[in-house]
Amino acid sequence: MVEFALVLPVVVLVLLAVVEVTVVARTQYELVHAAREGARTAATVADPSRAVLAVQAALDPAVARRVKVTVARPGTVGGSAVVTVVLPYRLGAVILGGLKVDMRARAVMRVER
Repeated sequence: MVEFALVLPVVVLVLLAVVEVTVVARTQYELVHAAREGARTAATVADPSRAVLAVQAALDPAVARRVKVTVARPGTVGGSAVVTVVLPYRLGAVILGGLKVDMRARAVMRVER
């Protein structure tokens, strides 16, 4: 029983860490996907606000309200359209005290028209 009482907090911490890493990885994957959608739109449409809307549409509505989207698109065909998505994120583990980090994703595509 004593060994169980000593090991239980370590097991709980490891499980919390695994869950937190999984949530962060999933969120990062979603940000990368949204940045790609925005870059694809920016590469084909001259209006940067359409790329922002594409990024927000690719994300969950709760996350879409919190992201900051930056679109850089040259006016010439063949240049690079760059979309950057930044999400202020608070790590959920109580042990970490709600540590704030900025999750970022960036996508670049060649302007087609």
